Amino acid sequence: MTVKSPRLAAFETLYKIQQESAYSNLSLDHLPVANGQERAFATALVRGVLERQITLDALVDKFTTGRLKPKVRLLLRMGAYQALYMDKVPVPAAVNETVELAKTVGQGYYGCMINAVLRQIAADPDLPDTPTLRYSVPQPLLAMWQKTYGADATAAFLPYINGRAPLFLVPNPLFVTPGQLQEMLAEEGVQARLLPEKVLTVDDGFDVERSAAFQKGYFHVQDLSCYLACAALQVRPGQTVLDVCAAPGGKSFTLAEQMNNTGRLIACDLHPHRVELIRSGARRLHLDCVESQDATLHSQDIPAADAILCDVPCSGFGILRRKPEIRYKDLDSIKDLPALQLSILQTAATYLKPGGRLVYSTCTLHKKENEKVVSAFLDRHSAFFLAAECTRFPCEQGSDGFYYAALERQA
Repeated sequence: MTVKSPRLAAFETLYKIQQESAYSNLSLDHLPVANGQERAFATALVRGVLERQITLDALVDKFTTGRLKPKVRLLLRMGAYQALYMDKVPVPAAVNETVELAKTVGQGYYGCMINAVLRQIAADPDLPDTPTLRYSVPQPLLAMWQKTYGADATAAFLPYINGRAPLFLVPNPLFVTPGQLQEMLAEEGVQARLLPEKVLTVDDGFDVERSAAFQKGYFHVQDLSCYLACAALQVRPGQTVLDVCAAPGGKSFTLAEQMNNTGRLIACDLHPHRVELIRSGARRLHLDCVESQDATLHSQDIPAADAILCDVPCSGFGILRRKPEIRYKDLDSIKDLPALQLSILQTAATYLKPGGRLVYSTCTLHKKENEKVVSAFLDRHSAFFLAAECTRFPCEQGSDGFYYAALERQA
C-alpha cells in the first residue's frame, strides 16, 4: 500500500464514495496514511464533508456559476469544510492546501478559481437559516420525519444527527461488574461514565482495541439503543436463542451474557467473513454458548427457539452519525425494503416456540420499515401479539435512532 498525504487519502475516499456508492465506514478502515494522527485528520475530513455536503454545496453555489466538474466540486467542499469547521486548520492553510491538492489530482487548471472561491466562502459563510442547510439533511428526508414524528420531535433530534456518537461499553458479567470495569478503565487513563442501564460510555477518541480490558474480554462495544432492544427479548439462562442477521456480533454477545453463557445462542449471517467476526468476538469474550452459522434461516440445523432477535437490514436513518452518506439516499430507492423485512420476520417467526418472544428491530427512523412492518405481520399471524414497542431518537442519551417491537407467540 502506497502511503499518501491525509488530504489526498481523504479526497480519493470521498470520490470513491461519490462515484461508487461505497460505504464510508468500510472505506475509512483502509486509509493509506502514515500514522494515527494523519488517519484521524483524514477521517474527520471525510466524515465532515459527508455530513455537511448540502451546506457546503450551497456555499459553493453561492460563489460559482455554471456546472462544476465533480472533482472540482469535491475539492471546494473539502477546502470549505477545513476553513469553516476544522478549528486547527487556519483559513490560509485550508485554501493553499486545497490548491496544491488540485494539482495532485489533475485539476491544477482550476487552482486560481478554487483559491478565489474558498476565500469568498471563508469571508462570507452566511446562508439562509433552514433545517436543511443548518443540519445538511435533504428536504425529502426532513419532510418524512416531520410528517411521521411531528415537527417538535424532529427539531429535538436534528442537532444530534451530525458529529461523532459516543462509545457504549457493555461489561462482560462473567468477569467484571460495571463498577469494576469503570475502575479498570480509569487505571488505563480512560474516564468512563456509568449509565443507569449498567452500560459505560466514553468519548469517541477511546482506542478500544488497545485497551487491556478489551483484550482480556471484559467488555464489548454496542450502541445503547441496540443494547436495550436485546434486553427487551428477556432471555434467561439455559434457553435456546436465535439471533438473525447477527454480524458483527454485538447483539449475540449481549444475549449470551444475559444467558450467563448457558444454553445455546445461535448467531446466523449469510456472509462467511462476517460469521468469522462473530466467532473471533465470542472467543475473546469467552462465550462458549455462541454458535455462529454461515447459513440461511432455512438451515435444517436450526432448532426451535425460546427467543429470537430479528434485527433486519434497513435504510439506516437512525445512524447518520456513523454512516453520514446514508442521508442522501433517494427515498424511492428503499421502497422495497419493507417487503424484505416482513419476509425475514415471517421466516424467523416459524422457529419460535409457542409461548416464546421475538424482538423485531431496526436502526432506522422510518415507520414504513418499523411499525407498519410489525402491523402487517400481526395482521397475518393471529398467534402473535404485540407485547412492547419503542422508538428511540438520537437525542436520547447520545444513542442511535432505533426501533424495536417485542412480539409474543401464544402458548
